[in-house]
Amino acid sequence: MQKFSTPIQIRWADIDQNRHLRHSVYYDYGAMARIEFLNNHGLTSAKFEELHIGPILFREEAIFKREIKFGDSIHVDVELLKASPDYARWSMRHNFIKADGSKAAIINIDGAWIDIVKRKLAVPTNFIQNIFGDFPRSIEFQPIMPSQK
Repeated sequence: MQKFSTPIQIRWADIDQNRHLRHSVYYDYGAMARIEFLNNHGLTSAKFEELHIGPILFREEAIFKREIKFGDSIHVDVELLKASPDYARWSMRHNFIKADGSKAAIINIDGAWIDIVKRKLAVPTNFIQNIFGDFPRSIEFQPIMPSQK
């Protein structure tokens, strides 16, 4: 699948005292980009409710490379770094790209699925597996073998 990218409008409320983007906002923008991808592919909040499943994160890591300031134009892309064959476990990368093409930050996440009724980890349905099967992959994509979960 083609790379998925979403433009971000920097809000004044997202700026800290040093006049650049607050560190926690990067995580918010990453979440916004991946949820937008899922929504665009039919995995909406209503569909999550219907399937009794939702994504959970085990780890989020930010790597800051260049400042993002108020008025900067950026876009955030989402790509799959790792996944188990059934997509029960996965890792994603979000690249924050400035208008000049420079990379401002990287967010790496590790996640899985939770059955929202049983409150236990779950294997996603075929519907979700098909969406993740088409997810944009990093050139460094690696399968997660069962012993690595």
